[in-house]
Amino acid sequence: MAVFVALGAFLMTLAGGWTAHRVTDRRHLVLGLAGGLMLGVVGLELLPESLEAAGTELYGVPAALLLFVGGFLLAHLVERLLAHRQAAHGAKETVSVAPPPGPHGTDAPLRLRDGRTPEVGLTAAAAMVGHSAMDGVAIGAAFQVDGGMGAAVAVAVIAHDFADGFNTYTLTRAYGNARRRALAMLVADAVAPVAGAASTLFLTLPEPLLGGYLGLFGGALLYLAAAEILPEAHHAHPARSTLLCTIAGALFIWLVVGAAH
Repeated sequence: MAVFVALGAFLMTLAGGWTAHRVTDRRHLVLGLAGGLMLGVVGLELLPESLEAAGTELYGVPAALLLFVGGFLLAHLVERLLAHRQAAHGAKETVSVAPPPGPHGTDAPLRLRDGRTPEVGLTAAAAMVGHSAMDGVAIGAAFQVDGGMGAAVAVAVIAHDFADGFNTYTLTRAYGNARRRALAMLVADAVAPVAGAASTLFLTLPEPLLGGYLGLFGGALLYLAAAEILPEAHHAHPARSTLLCTIAGALFIWLVVGAAH
């Protein structure tokens, strides 16, 4: 049953990625919306769930919050290390706002600025894939408790997987990766919850471990949203419409979380 329900997450993830793929001519709006979705997912879903699941404290601070800060710093460290490696190899800045004409134009990168490397985008997308796999594990674990809880968790996961697919594609492209790579990461993100749900047929994940993972991932996602995606969204188009897209993304996640509960 859990695997069958996870197919809904598969379809919703693809729908989110397809939406991001179709609106590349409005990239600043896409990034603004993605930033709002990411902020909403972190603040309204990942962090509360991690605090509830992890439970334990270390020196008076919830372990989930410590891992949240650790995830933020880890994302910053990874980006700086990759940027330093690019500088050491004398990499040149590449700018390509729109794909060149021709049958292979869709594989052109979106844009690279100083310190932006495709590896960062792939790493971020891989983290999204890992998160989606854990979503599937959460669905399966909830169904191990009872059908009602499984259904409630499934609704929440399927609803926000549109944002996951949207963000996976956008993160990969935002760092200059070709569309074929972005689509490959999108497919991996769509398959991940099905694989995660299937894994619960053979194992049971301890709740504190799940909570710690959510905190770590939330910190990394917050860094990408606040330090990378939103500044990039306003870099060339500091428009009111971009800000409204960011607010709309956060409000959308609020509505999804409220409906799921």
